[in-house]
Amino acid sequence: MKHNLQFDFIADKQKNTLTIRREFLAGRQLVWDCYTQSELLDQWFAPKPFTTKTKSMDFSEGGHWHYAMVDPSGTEYWGYTEYIKIEPIDYYTTLDAFSNAEGEINQDLPRAEWLVNFTDKDENALVETIVTYKSLSDLETVIQMGMEQGMMATLEKLDELLLTLNK
Repeated sequence: MKHNLQFDFIADKQKNTLTIRREFLAGRQLVWDCYTQSELLDQWFAPKPFTTKTKSMDFSEGGHWHYAMVDPSGTEYWGYTEYIKIEPIDYYTTLDAFSNAEGEINQDLPRAEWLVNFTDKDENALVETIVTYKSLSDLETVIQMGMEQGMMATLEKLDELLLTLNK
């Protein structure tokens, strides 16, 4: 059964932002949990065929999530997210970066501010993510790295997880 769930991916080259809007067949609390709990993030936060593993996570203001996306050959691509502001089940903001296994930020790759909003859309949840880059070249770098395709594939994995959790 195919549902016509909202998916928008908008690059604004004047503001150096990406806006990703995605509707999910689940309630807002469950979707919030999938975004904010490492044991759930590890099940969906990477495009197929990658997997995710959390090294450490403290979902609180001033906390962080240090994780790797792992390709099928075992190569690890590390990320480091710092949590800035959290309003439970409404939104959170982060500073996101590429890092190494020790959590040291890779200064050669773009960092971004993320604002992740959770709202109700009838009985479904709508997540709007606004990613702000420091420059147009940073925005273009992540687009060329396949951000749109990666987000689409990653969010499809969340759809699959939500189907199993919603039973």
